[in-house]
Amino acid sequence: MPKLKTRRAAAKRFRRSGSGKIMRRKAFKNHLLQKKTTARKVRLSKAVVVSEYDCDNVELMAPYL
Repeated sequence: MPKLKTRRAAAKRFRRSGSGKIMRRKAFKNHLLQKKTTARKVRLSKAVVVSEYDCDNVELMAPYL
């Protein structure tokens, strides 16, 4: 069976956790930060687990993640 290609955009956006779950960054932390509260920016900084409904799509985009 041939090797599968990884979508490079997905490889840059997703990581595996120690337990094997797929992690992602939260959105809305790039610009226009002065109007956002400090607590909100701290919450947005943390990585979260990808939804179980989206995991299959991510696995297809990055099979060797």
